[in-house]
Amino acid sequence: QVQLEESGGGLVQAGDSLRLSCTTSGRSSIFYIMGWFRQAPGKEREFLAQINWNGRQTYYKDSVKGRFTISRDNANNTHYLQMNNLKPEDTAVYYCAAGRTWYSGVPTPTEYDYWGQGTQVTVSS
Repeated sequence: QVQLEESGGGLVQAGDSLRLSCTTSGRSSIFYIMGWFRQAPGKEREFLAQINWNGRQTYYKDSVKGRFTISRDNANNTHYLQMNNLKPEDTAVYYCAAGRTWYSGVPTPTEYDYWGQGTQVTVSS
């Protein structure tokens, strides 16, 4: 069992930056693939980025590539999503997740096993 808790969300203006954190606990959690998803009101949960257990492999949704960066610090059981040049359309609840398998293609929520409760990010224009 892996527990995850997000932090770092808030209200920002367009063009600002935010860094979300996800702290994990549980047996062998450092060996899991860590990912970030978001869900805006009335929309499906969408994949943003994922990182493998040692941080050497990352994968991003095309629309956030170059603006968002995923990283992890296994010594502190934490992974991060650095978000730059935020836009109003980035407004959503952001979730971190842990999974055991790296699949090909754009990951879907069903490929992840454990989820945090989410943190709200609101970007005003």
